[in-house]
Amino acid sequence: MERFILSLDEGTTSARAIIFNRESNVLSVGQYEFPQHYPKPGWVEHNPEEIWDAQFRAIKTALERAKIEPSQIAAIGVTNQRETTIVWDRSGKPLHNAIVWQCRRTAEMVEEIKREYGDVIKEKTGLVPDAYFSASKLKWLLDNVPGLREKAERGEVLFGTVDTFLIYRLTGEHVTDYSNASRTMLFNIRRLEWDDELLEIFNIPEEVLPEVRESSEVYGYTKRELLGAEIPVSGDAGDQQAALFGQAGFEAGMVKATYGTGSFILANTGKTVRYSNNLLTTIAWGLNGKITYALEGSVFITGAAVQWLRDGIRIIKSAPETEELARKLESNEGVYFVPAFVGLGAPYWDQFARGLIIGITRGTGREHLARATLEAIAYLTRDVVEEMERLVGIKELRVDGGATANDFLMEFQADILNRRVVRPVVKETTALGAAYLAGLAVDYWESLEEIRSLWKAERVFEPTMDEETRERLYRGWKEAVKRAMGWAKVVGA
Repeated sequence: MERFILSLDEGTTSARAIIFNRESNVLSVGQYEFPQHYPKPGWVEHNPEEIWDAQFRAIKTALERAKIEPSQIAAIGVTNQRETTIVWDRSGKPLHNAIVWQCRRTAEMVEEIKREYGDVIKEKTGLVPDAYFSASKLKWLLDNVPGLREKAERGEVLFGTVDTFLIYRLTGEHVTDYSNASRTMLFNIRRLEWDDELLEIFNIPEEVLPEVRESSEVYGYTKRELLGAEIPVSGDAGDQQAALFGQAGFEAGMVKATYGTGSFILANTGKTVRYSNNLLTTIAWGLNGKITYALEGSVFITGAAVQWLRDGIRIIKSAPETEELARKLESNEGVYFVPAFVGLGAPYWDQFARGLIIGITRGTGREHLARATLEAIAYLTRDVVEEMERLVGIKELRVDGGATANDFLMEFQADILNRRVVRPVVKETTALGAAYLAGLAVDYWESLEEIRSLWKAERVFEPTMDEETRERLYRGWKEAVKRAMGWAKVVGA
């Protein structure tokens, strides 16, 4: 009987289930979107039950489309939107909506904590204190949901990022992996444990925290009543770390960029913990008793800006239309779009920046806005790569995510970086990374060498832009960013 790996790829706007075979080819995909909830300006929430429903439906659909039985699944890997914070009781019932990584409700709280404890947090967690991470979100829930803190102190509340919630629903085990734990701002990445001082700073009882395990090991088995089979859940990694793994970025110096709701650039630094003032130091994965570290630049809004063109101002009907519009122009004609809808992440870390479109004239049309949006994604990636180059040598950028299908964006990315951009054959690298981690734990794949041999490039984009044009365009971008920074403070919003 042929066997397969099921990967659960739970993102910010949808949940997917993808089934891979031994050659890492995709057999089938199930995908369902779930609602985004915005209770106040700058607040973003998900209903955990809606996440679970979308994920479970995706599993059933993937199995049906592949025409295989659950018993043919050798293992399940989980990858997830990171930092998003969920609390639930021991029956698995959520006790509040999830607070999403994009949510800015704790920005002022974090600014206050940062003034006194910023250096301590950076040293222990590798993170720049920001509302992006889980710690302040969990503190907000404990402080603002009636009775929640009291229940937590009695051991009746469980906290986790989305991976932990899904694994709990599937197996009943309250666990996470090193990569997800390192995104909470509560985990000491050197000592590999929840940090008592950080728990005290954020006033969080240790009883709510999951057990932290390696990224590739058997955490538990699916409840038989869910799928009709007890399948090992044996891979877990945050979405960006999983994408680096899926890109076979196993050696120090290998770099990948994932273009999704936001863009996330990771550079493998091996066993070395490297610090940068403007980048995050994070755990890439824990495997075979060893920890691999990474530098990360997190760009909060990129693909979401294209979504805004479609759903917000409705100048496009679908994302692929942006390429057609962008190619109608020979240049951006001085129009820049800084998509700082929820502030700016790396390397700026300005919680109070806001979106800006500048350079508009009477002749500006939707093609300019479409092109400026795609160019912004590339500029934001260069911002991060320039910071990384201070610590890591970068020869090429391996790319993945939905936006990599846009050839204009990939060409402009290569031009503005002045280095080659490599798009792989299998573009589902986030799901594939989780699948690899799950498969390694049950000997479905034998080694990293076997996985490395499965990675293949589909297309390489080489830079063709001249140096003067590249730097002139980038200078314009940096000026536009300056004007967007701190805007929420200026207007008191």
